[in-house]
Amino acid sequence: MLLGEILVESYGVTPVDVEKALKFQEKYGGLIGSILVNMGIVSEETLVSALSVQLNIGLFPNIDRNRIDFQPSGLIEKLNYSFLVQRNWLPLYRSGGVITVAVVNPLNYEVVQYLRDIGVSWQPVLVTESQFRELQGEYDALRQMDDMASLELSDFMDAEVDKLRELASEAPIVNLVNTLISRAVTRGASDLHFEPFKNMYRVRFRIDGMLHDIDFLPLNMQLPIASRIKILSGMDIAERRKPQDGQISMKVSSKEIDIRVSTLPLAEGESLVLRFLVKESISYNLDYLGIEDDLNGMLQQDILKTAGVILLTGPTGSGKTTTLYSCLNSINSEDKKIITIEDPVEYRLNGINQIQVQHDIGYDFLTALRSILRQDPDVIMIGEIRDSETARVAMQSSLTGHLVFSTLHTNDAPTAYTRLIDLGLQEYLINSSMISVIAQRLVRKLCTDCAVPLEADSSVIGTFALDALAEKYHVDNIRIKTAAGCPACNHTGYRGRVGIMEYLRCTPEIKMLQKNSAFPMEAKRYMSETGIRDLSEDGFLKCIKGVTTIDEVLRVAG
Repeated sequence: MLLGEILVESYGVTPVDVEKALKFQEKYGGLIGSILVNMGIVSEETLVSALSVQLNIGLFPNIDRNRIDFQPSGLIEKLNYSFLVQRNWLPLYRSGGVITVAVVNPLNYEVVQYLRDIGVSWQPVLVTESQFRELQGEYDALRQMDDMASLELSDFMDAEVDKLRELASEAPIVNLVNTLISRAVTRGASDLHFEPFKNMYRVRFRIDGMLHDIDFLPLNMQLPIASRIKILSGMDIAERRKPQDGQISMKVSSKEIDIRVSTLPLAEGESLVLRFLVKESISYNLDYLGIEDDLNGMLQQDILKTAGVILLTGPTGSGKTTTLYSCLNSINSEDKKIITIEDPVEYRLNGINQIQVQHDIGYDFLTALRSILRQDPDVIMIGEIRDSETARVAMQSSLTGHLVFSTLHTNDAPTAYTRLIDLGLQEYLINSSMISVIAQRLVRKLCTDCAVPLEADSSVIGTFALDALAEKYHVDNIRIKTAAGCPACNHTGYRGRVGIMEYLRCTPEIKMLQKNSAFPMEAKRYMSETGIRDLSEDGFLKCIKGVTTIDEVLRVAG
């Protein structure tokens, strides 16, 4: 079957578009697939998928990347790599005398004839041009390894540092680092990890809160890669004995991003983590956070108050900052002065005064908080309450007519009260200043392209009381779904995340409960009796609406 016919039959391309491409081909030449891509009718991925069907050739994402070995050995020593790479063919690995080759155009007669002449058996796997460039970047970087053989994982002399700086600035290493950053941003990763692991240099992406192995590079690449990243982020490339922090600002795929870089010395070298802050990627609006309508309504009431404390709790990476920014944006107006104290300032908010904490000069949360109280603010946001003095000043500030937002690291909403008691705050101060506490987690959302209905049996529905939950919140049809996996979600079955919340307002009943070790259990009993959802129930409510899965809620909320 012709390529155009496959695209029309299975990929939604119209005969009219194929006809246009054929007329262009007749007039100017070229491959029909490339013409369709250039016309914007199909993507590179769609074209390669259709070619795979037409030629019965495997796709690159379906092979085991851990097997890739660019080092010449055995039969591969016969190959002229330069000749092949220039023609978009790249040997990946050898198995049983057969070489697996990444190819953009498997019908290149010149290459096919060359391989036949030297007596090499090969098996092609199709790649897009973008995937080929990524592989070529890794291959080019490995060609430089001989220059690095003399560099050991030890302290460097000045000459060795200069040599390392030179190698880290060479095109192959530059291209490899840029390619990995670009891949991470394109796939929506929040973090990029480099780690020495089992005599390899492991590369991982964190996507929707989950880590995924992306590549395994030779261990001796860690020095030039780490040095390149340290140069970009303004760190000392010779310092490997203590942790360092830095920052990179760059443009990737037309997106302005800030990258926070952290290094950590390990027994086998250094671990590097790059956190991506894509400036255009988040809309700070409470209506877009996926908060259930009843909680959203109560939170909207809270943030319109003129004084008091609103706390968000949860572990690192649970979306607290996004929720705080959304609250601030909702009340941001010309008649309010809003000041934030953050470590670090992750995103710039128009019309809001944001302070960056600087611990090295003693400008911490407490110092900044005492200073801004003389700036006549209406609303204050403290990135995190870490000590008793900051907590006390925050609470007292709310009593003098300020609306205060902040975060605590606790597992649920009731525990925030006992945590403040542990920090030395008096119970009356907490009761008189607190408005509400919101515990938050992030669960992965099901991919809308591939999620499939799951026929939940009565035992599952009964175990998690899904029928009672549906009746209580007027969900007419329980739509439990499960993850399937497709190219749109990188075959994970999930795409994006949404918050699940536990909201506890400081009502008169809560104020009357003694804030001792028994308070969390008493508060939980009160929540159950008054119909307040905990984290798990809020997650299960999203399950019966088909937003996420039961497994995902259990993983995150327990």
